[in-house]
Amino acid sequence: MAFAGLKKQINKANQYMSEKIGGAEGTKFTEEYTEMEDFRAKLMVSSKLRGGARAHAYTQPEGTLGECMVKFGKDLGEESPFGLSLIECGEAMKQMAEVKYALEDNVKQNFLEPLHHLQTKDMKDVMHHRKKLQGRRLDYDCKKRRQAKRAHLSEDEIRLAEDKFEESFNLASMGMFNLLENDVEQISQLASLAESLYDYHNQCAAILQSATERLNEQRNEAASRPKETYQPKKLHELNIPSLHDDISPQVEYGASPARSPAGTPVETPPHKSLYLGGLTAGGGQTSATSPGRSPNRSPNGFVPAKID
Repeated sequence: MAFAGLKKQINKANQYMSEKIGGAEGTKFTEEYTEMEDFRAKLMVSSKLRGGARAHAYTQPEGTLGECMVKFGKDLGEESPFGLSLIECGEAMKQMAEVKYALEDNVKQNFLEPLHHLQTKDMKDVMHHRKKLQGRRLDYDCKKRRQAKRAHLSEDEIRLAEDKFEESFNLASMGMFNLLENDVEQISQLASLAESLYDYHNQCAAILQSATERLNEQRNEAASRPKETYQPKKLHELNIPSLHDDISPQVEYGASPARSPAGTPVETPPHKSLYLGGLTAGGGQTSATSPGRSPNRSPNGFVPAKID
């Protein structure tokens, strides 16, 4: 850095510290410039949106729902009225997704990109001139203060600082003035945004109206079809073997004797004599005994003779 530039930076720092700490009064800007500064600050806050065209790296919810409807509608088959209705509604959802992609592209191109240009180009130029104006004001006030203290300063230095300060003031004021007077273009961008939203909703309404009419027609067609009633069927009508076909018949009491796997009758053990009220199973008469008592002793102690 040249000596003159270094000296200028020292003078700016000296003036800045004198104003902030020493209470020195700097040059006041006009009221018009101050009002433009306030509007510029508000515009900076409102221009934080970022534009720029980007590839669609995401899917719309309407498109995802439409894909699912079409897929499961095809799984049900063309003979299913509900399947055809699912396909019809799914195609409408996919069309709405495409319309929404078009809306986003239109908004980015006609609204967000001009706003992004305003922030990165026009506002940046204004900020540059404002920063330069602040430095030249400090240099001008420093030289003016030194001149008031009868410091050794030439008239050319004072005039040069004054001219640069005036130039920067006019450039910064012109930039903010042009920025704030650009109402026509900014309103046109807002109108473009509203028009894009209007077209989007109109197209979605037309798609949904057509889908609704078609779904109502399919509902009427399904309602006009002859109704079939379900008739309960027996298992033998369905050629399904019943449960008792696989189970062997049980041997009832008094039926023919059971047979062994070889086919020969199974021998039964011989019957023992049963005392039933003095009668044996073979028909012979004997003394009366109860089944719970021993057959060899009566209640009176009399032992009956054994019958062979």
